[in-house]
Amino acid sequence: MKVSVFIAQSLDGFIARENGELDWLEQSPSPENANEDHGFATFFASVDCMVMGRNTFDVVSKMDQWVYGDTPITILSRQKTSPPETFKKQISFYQGDLKALVNQLKQAGKQHMYVDGGQTIQAFLREGLISNLCITTIPVLIGQGIPLFGSLTEDIHLSLIKSQAYSSGLVTQTYKVSADTIKL
Repeated sequence: MKVSVFIAQSLDGFIARENGELDWLEQSPSPENANEDHGFATFFASVDCMVMGRNTFDVVSKMDQWVYGDTPITILSRQKTSPPETFKKQISFYQGDLKALVNQLKQAGKQHMYVDGGQTIQAFLREGLISNLCITTIPVLIGQGIPLFGSLTEDIHLSLIKSQAYSSGLVTQTYKVSADTIKL
């Protein structure tokens, strides 16, 4: 199974402000290119399941536009809860071992998982469960916030697959995780 990250960060490496706010993402440095896709539609078309952290779900479920269509999404949560009525058919909650979750989805026939949310991405990286990282850097310094990467028990070696600069000023870099790091 391919397990990918597709995420934006500030130039100083933050994915959200300390309070979880994403307002800086909306402030395009080039307003005439504000609606540029930056590769998300193509990436998301290749995904057949998603795992997201609870904090991230709480933020994106309140946004004006739901960009995930009807893709099945597993929400990692320490609290037992049931999905909101709006997402009942699409959302499930999970507590437990991440490798077991990946294997469960793999056995269900899923081939490409999208992982989203800072703590979730960090946990998947520590377990060796990420195969690709697609990181879009927004040219803004926010000074402090929630970092994309956290502590690791070992180095994770990456190979740059592609780097794309957009007219909006954003830069997307796609990396493949070294095969000796992946434990899928």
